[in-house]
Amino acid sequence: MKHAWFKTTLALTISAASSYSLAGGFALNEQSISGMGSSFAGRSSSADDATTLFGNPAGMSRLKRQEVSVGAAAIMAKTDISHTSGSTSGSNDGDMVPFTAVPMGYYVNPVNDQWTFGVGVYAPFGLITDYEGGFQGRKFGDYSEVKVVTVQPTVSFRVNDQLSIGGGPTINRIDGKLESALGSLNPTLGDSRVKIKGDDTAVGYNIGALYEFTPHTRAGVTYHSKVKYKLEGDTTISGNDPIYTSLGAYGKYDASLDLTTPESVDASITHDIDDAWTVYAGSTWTRWSRLKEITVENDGVKGPTATTFSTITEEQNWHDTWGYALGTAYKLSQQWTLRAGLAFDQSPTNNANRSPRIPTGDRTAVSFGVGWNPTEDLTVDLAYSYLWEEDTKIDDAQSGKGSYSATYENSAHGFGTQVSYRF
Repeated sequence: MKHAWFKTTLALTISAASSYSLAGGFALNEQSISGMGSSFAGRSSSADDATTLFGNPAGMSRLKRQEVSVGAAAIMAKTDISHTSGSTSGSNDGDMVPFTAVPMGYYVNPVNDQWTFGVGVYAPFGLITDYEGGFQGRKFGDYSEVKVVTVQPTVSFRVNDQLSIGGGPTINRIDGKLESALGSLNPTLGDSRVKIKGDDTAVGYNIGALYEFTPHTRAGVTYHSKVKYKLEGDTTISGNDPIYTSLGAYGKYDASLDLTTPESVDASITHDIDDAWTVYAGSTWTRWSRLKEITVENDGVKGPTATTFSTITEEQNWHDTWGYALGTAYKLSQQWTLRAGLAFDQSPTNNANRSPRIPTGDRTAVSFGVGWNPTEDLTVDLAYSYLWEEDTKIDDAQSGKGSYSATYENSAHGFGTQVSYRF
């Protein structure tokens, strides 16, 4: 009992890292709406507009005029929770992910025939889960919000008629807020609460190469680097349980967490079959196996737990993942282009460590899109994606928190709009 409150604090901090890291599960792939229409199958090789700055910086060499692309994707998720059991009573309403918007913006400027400069602002990762107040698994996490915003200044260089290279630093800002319940020995007192928040800014880089075998076939590869963070913030424990009061548990404490997010490699090929049809194929490898464990440092801890739990380590043991995508585009006319795609992504989590904050499994997505060119200078892209995951099980039991087991069935609808203007 003495250490229950602090172990919950640790679990929250672990979840902060997991929430940010799980790009393979609740990934924010929506850095390009034109790419979304074909399930991002040609992300590193299509280079059709300014959003290639993220997909493959080398692709900027294919853009002949200054271009601005701005857009946003809306995500509407649905979750059904079933087969529940646990040591704490409560509800399991599901649908804990609220309506979410993901914005993006890019600017590309060809300086001359060889050099191109650009800058992009996008959200590579993010998560929000907000369970109902009486959620049965509330001791394992009932509110999570993690946001990452990246600014990427980039240059590309055309080496010759076939080969282009490009790259630039990424300036990444992460903010997180997580909450969970602490049970009370006296149920009439209600749950105590644990809240943790933290942030950091760190630098990484993206580099890419694009090779044009013929005017109709090109292949690209992009490397997104690992990013080292040191999240700093505070943990607040509140409530009126006399046991926690006697332990000196209630209060605010400084907290820090070293976290390295993994590198990834995206490779794809684009082939123009004729003037109307284009096909794409791509794959992405992500080195999630970097996340073996999480170590949390806590300062200012009071009571009898201060000496023993100022540093805590917990195993994660995630594994590397692969994602695959196929897509196509059909040029209906000079003004209209239709797109479609199919994608599959693995989840890096394992059954032993999965939590209600990120109850995700392997997923499949199907996408459709349309591009409209009312003039040579303006393009409007619309896209729709439907994503569903395999049924995912949570079966967690921890000292001081009890147990919670459930089966999650997750799906999501995504809608995107993008406007590109060339001048």
